[in-house]
Amino acid sequence: MARGYSRTQAGSALMDVIWLTMQASFKLRAFGRRHGFISARGGVWGLLRSLKEHGPQTVPALARMRPVSRQHIQTLVDAMAEDGFVMFKPNLAHKRSQLVAITPEGERLYEALARKLGAISDELAAGLDAKKLAATGEILACIDAKLGGILSDAVGDEEEPRRRKRGSS
Repeated sequence: MARGYSRTQAGSALMDVIWLTMQASFKLRAFGRRHGFISARGGVWGLLRSLKEHGPQTVPALARMRPVSRQHIQTLVDAMAEDGFVMFKPNLAHKRSQLVAITPEGERLYEALARKLGAISDELAAGLDAKKLAATGEILACIDAKLGGILSDAVGDEEEPRRRKRGSS
């Protein structure tokens, strides 16, 4: 598919995987909106899952996990707090940055969405090789980790010029 653009066979194969992942991602987002996993503001299920797996987090920490802007996560968290799915708790480590925690109502929503996604996953996986799917997951986790490292290095580089621009105006 992407032959000729990369210098190695693995790089070329990864270009194909990236393209196919992006195509699937667009469809997954549309599907997620249709079935309530993703609101107009963002990924409800994903944010609830982060809180369920990692416990209460600050908005900046949740933003770094994705990585998206802190403002985007703040908007999503504020809307989810209004709906009763998350709540704010004092953060002893940082007085100005409260912790976001999942509420019992958020737990119920998460469980309902997880059951729905589980059924959908079973349907989509029908006829596919479970070992190959697990291997695909391992490879995507490796790519995710490498990209996380690259992006964490780049965040400091990108943030510094913005701060200077604001200060110099």
